[in-house]
Amino acid sequence: MHRIFSVPFSSVYPHYVTKVERKGRTKEELHEVIRWLTGFNDATLQRHIDGDTTFEDFFAEATLNPNARLITGVVCGVRVEAIEDPLMQKLRYLDKLVDELAKGKAMEKVLRS
Repeated sequence: MHRIFSVPFSSVYPHYVTKVERKGRTKEELHEVIRWLTGFNDATLQRHIDGDTTFEDFFAEATLNPNARLITGVVCGVRVEAIEDPLMQKLRYLDKLVDELAKGKAMEKVLRS
């Protein structure tokens, strides 16, 4: 099992915020992306941000967007569509969406609409 699976989502979340805000995007846009991927509502997302939910539990509770399979590309030198571990793939989907948001991609492209 990868160490990242047991890391609390709340400990990585501030880094996501910093990354997107440094590039001129907002926390609200980040939340929109996370909600799109996970199916969480605002209250559920906030509970994970405020709590100590591990990434494993975070994604166990999520209902992955059916269009998540359209997320392709490279994160940390690995093609996300080629990742075999389902949990690692979900984690990298999130990383990829945060990267695309931070790089200024249009929201409709990030959300695969």
